[in-house]
Amino acid sequence: MSPELSFTGLSVLLARVTPHSVAIVHALLRDGARVTVAADLDDLPTSLRDLVERGLVTLAVEADPTAYDVVLRSDVSTTPATADLPATGVGRRAVGSVTLLGGGLGDPGLLTVAGIEAIRQADVIVHDRLAPLSALRHARDDVVVIDVGKIPRGDFTPQERINDVIVEHALAGRNVLRFKGGDNFVFGRGGEEAEACAVRDIPVTVIPGISSSIAAPALAGIPVTHRSLVQGFTVVSGHVPPGDPRSTLDWGAIARSNTTIVVLMGVATLPTIAETLVAEGMSAQTPAAVVADAGLPSMRTARAPLAHIADTAAREGLGAPAVVVIGDVAALDVLR
Repeated sequence: MSPELSFTGLSVLLARVTPHSVAIVHALLRDGARVTVAADLDDLPTSLRDLVERGLVTLAVEADPTAYDVVLRSDVSTTPATADLPATGVGRRAVGSVTLLGGGLGDPGLLTVAGIEAIRQADVIVHDRLAPLSALRHARDDVVVIDVGKIPRGDFTPQERINDVIVEHALAGRNVLRFKGGDNFVFGRGGEEAEACAVRDIPVTVIPGISSSIAAPALAGIPVTHRSLVQGFTVVSGHVPPGDPRSTLDWGAIARSNTTIVVLMGVATLPTIAETLVAEGMSAQTPAAVVADAGLPSMRTARAPLAHIADTAAREGLGAPAVVVIGDVAALDVLR
């Protein structure tokens, strides 16, 4: 939001969903506004639907505008998100380019300078729901914004289709920005997207982002390493639980590693993960923490011994996106 204009504490009604609504709503939330959108859930893009389902945004199809402090009736741009861009032509190369941008956590302030510049230069932005989407206010008015976000156990765009979208626009001579939360190469499937471009001889630039595996604990006052406590940390995906045939992790080795264990995408499978680690020899009293919505105004942290962390997080209503930290450092809060 503009530094001269603050919406902190105000109730804001977004009367119309438009191509730039995602960026507008994220910016309003970061500024401390209470946001209501006048639309049906099914009419929202994935990233806005996610905010509604997480309780961060309210829906009111028949909202009374007089009941709100501020009513936003129009968009910052008149360019449709589905607008057709010219293929090749004057000043446009036969083959475009792809930039894989890691956006870090939800705070746009954690974006790199190179990342902001990439947003400004993009013809097409293909984004996920956890990217700091308020940063899209830096994009050109004529940019095409494509939402391919995935809601856990909900709507999603298959990775193969995402690859196709990126390649199709780049082959049409466009500067494509793939914008994700965290880092594209840390469980972000950036490697698959880069390979899909390489097959078609599309040049790829990588702009790393701050991975939630270190940033989320840090924002909660938890250092993943500490000279007097632990000399390393192990980052794993909890998307597939221990014992699942698809799991390739050696949970016994992880339990015996004497490192801080950081689990991404592991809220739903946390009960099984905790039980498995204890069964593999970790003390049930090992400190653990769950950091949810890191980098957002709604950030919360729950702490408990390993044997109880899943129940504690569930009781306190912590859900995805969240990062789990297991180890002695999880008992620390160096920011107090």
